[in-house]
Amino acid sequence: MKLSLLLLFFVIVSCTSKTPPLDNLSIMSGKQLAFTREKGNCLACHVIEGGESPGNIGPPLHAIQTRFESKQQLRQQIWDATQFNPNSSMPPYGKNKILTEQEIDKVVDFIWQLP
Repeated sequence: MKLSLLLLFFVIVSCTSKTPPLDNLSIMSGKQLAFTREKGNCLACHVIEGGESPGNIGPPLHAIQTRFESKQQLRQQIWDATQFNPNSSMPPYGKNKILTEQEIDKVVDFIWQLP
């Protein structure tokens, strides 16, 4: 009995230690969405560290926490930037259903942690 419990413990620990934490999964998914030309396409307008062929229409996406008070404020900007600036060239990703709510959350997680 003790041996089987010990074995079960080691199996659980080894399986969970190989899986990145949920936050890291969300960040990695958000990065993929932000860099994918067919989906988020943030690179079309923004310089992002590690991104190839970035645009320069929008501001560089770094130190984002100095420009937004909270992740929620950043999320609102991505959901529909025209609510803050009617002349914004940034697509309203949520309002126009370009990204799902979950995809927006992942992009926010990625952008929020950028140095």
